Amino acid sequence: MEQPRDLSTDIDLSRPSAARVYDYFLGGAHNFEVDRQLAEQIAALTPNLADTMRAGRAFLRRAVRYLAAEGVDQYLDVGSGIPTVGNVHEVAQAANPASRVVYVDIDPVAVMHSRSILERDDRTEVLEGDLRDPEGILDGARKLGLLDFDRPIAVLLAGVVHFLPDADRPGEVIRTLREAVGPGSYLVISHSTYEDQPQEMLDAQKLSKRTATEITLRSHAEISSYFGDYTLVEPGLVHLPLWRPESPGDADEHPERFGAFGGVGRDNTP
Repeated sequence: MEQPRDLSTDIDLSRPSAARVYDYFLGGAHNFEVDRQLAEQIAALTPNLADTMRAGRAFLRRAVRYLAAEGVDQYLDVGSGIPTVGNVHEVAQAANPASRVVYVDIDPVAVMHSRSILERDDRTEVLEGDLRDPEGILDGARKLGLLDFDRPIAVLLAGVVHFLPDADRPGEVIRTLREAVGPGSYLVISHSTYEDQPQEMLDAQKLSKRTATEITLRSHAEISSYFGDYTLVEPGLVHLPLWRPESPGDADEHPERFGAFGGVGRDNTP
């Protein structure tokens, strides 16, 4: 890809970006050779990683289609990365062109690329924010004026909460987001787990300790607790391919191999 014309000169494009590496794994076009080289090195060490990323993105797309069918037209996507092919705004707006999306990411590279990609879409906004500061995210999202917090909003936390260590109190962070949105809102979470994992997968995931974005693997019970008093919609919190597969063949024969659970919860406040 070419460098976006408004990409800050403070960003070193000679170094790989986690957001662009993720984009490469998902088959996107918003990455450079330096990102592709790192992605191939990672894939050599963890051959299943790309499949896991794609399973997570497929889960997110199915969840957004479900939400759109339920009448949701507002989305707050935290930890969004670069909005590559088949991302939230495309899926939501295909179902309802009036759908509005606020993307939030901590990575300035992802934010700059996203703003460049979405500059002609007046129903999307991009916000730089840190999940550890949910009040800051909410304040920034309100100031954008795109989302109506008195109406239902789908808060999307796909593949991001596992980057918060226990010391950052992820349960409190997520409760802050849940309590800020209107009645009838939804919460989507996908999260890596150690349950049902072969030892080689656990060993591979330990490699994250060598990076600035270490992953904290959690149990089904811990992840379920993040939904608070929201009601999990069927089939509940399950291995990623098992959440409402679009055809029988989409349900992987060994869904546990992807190493993550996904679920959607709904606020039933009248």
